[in-house]
Amino acid sequence: MLSFVYPSFNPVAVDLGVLKIHWYGIAYAVGILLAWRYCLWLIRRMPLNVSQKALSDYIPWVIFGIVLGGRLGIALFYNIDYYARHPLEIFYIWRPGMAFHGGLLGVVTATVWYCHRKKLPLLELADLLAASAPIGLFFGRCANFINGELWGRPTTVSWGMIFPRVDSFPRHPSQLYEAALEGVLLFVILHFTATRTDLRRRSPGFICGLFFSGYGCVRVFVECFREPDRHIGYLMGGTTLGQWLSLPLILAGIVFIVNARLHKSGFSSVPQKSSSHDVL
Repeated sequence: MLSFVYPSFNPVAVDLGVLKIHWYGIAYAVGILLAWRYCLWLIRRMPLNVSQKALSDYIPWVIFGIVLGGRLGIALFYNIDYYARHPLEIFYIWRPGMAFHGGLLGVVTATVWYCHRKKLPLLELADLLAASAPIGLFFGRCANFINGELWGRPTTVSWGMIFPRVDSFPRHPSQLYEAALEGVLLFVILHFTATRTDLRRRSPGFICGLFFSGYGCVRVFVECFREPDRHIGYLMGGTTLGQWLSLPLILAGIVFIVNARLHKSGFSSVPQKSSSHDVL
């Protein structure tokens, strides 16, 4: 049976002694940077009440939401017993461990708060973020692969990969499945939707709903090939915690999509002129 052996990448990209730069950190930085640039490109293409400056000022908020939400998600969803005994370690952001669903809740909270303070249309900013989110997901899943974590279940397929730190059995490279589906495929779908004039002008919230439901469906599917966390294992009917956490996303996405199609009030803005404060 043909199989590949995991190449055992060094998770540290640059080692300067007292300072170590991990591939995971680089993936987050590159993902956020490219997502920001993509959102700026979308703003230049469509009439929105979210200016380039408002988007750029929002970036620290979204970083804070991702990091804090991701750490809280790990604690609450995946290892509550340990972090209940060591609550301060939740804020040890230099340690590995981030949960997507927690990070998403952090971003949602930060976005709602930012839009409230700046008097910005929430659904317009949410659509921008949703369209760019797969970029960050792609790089994040590639970092999971480099770190040799979140491996798949044993398999007999010809592209199975042996992760020596786990065992000697070929497994699904589920990190690459997620990079391809959550990252590439979902980005193509959302990009096509975001650049269609009729949808972007008449249905605010549609792209956000499509991202929620699309990610949820992809995650439920990929979890069928991904090994669940050992301290959690399989749940009712052979399901996983990741699948259960994704079901509310699918339902929320459907609600957003239906609401957007039933209330085509449109974006109330007209193309804004660039100012000297806009980021190009």
